Amino acid sequence: MSLDQAPEHIKLAVDLIELLEENNIAPSVAVDALTIVLRDFQQKLESIDSDDSK
Repeated sequence: MSLDQAPEHIKLAVDLIELLEENNIAPSVAVDALTIVLRDFQQKLESIDSDDSK
């Protein structure tokens, strides 16, 4: 499967990896930052889910 045909989340993951690597971001810094981003988006998703159930 080519990247063009990949699901959107795979394309985004590849783009993020490329961005981090091109900017020489240390793996520990990337993991710490991505952990914060993940928590933020999980909270947004939970908020959307709770709004939909009302």
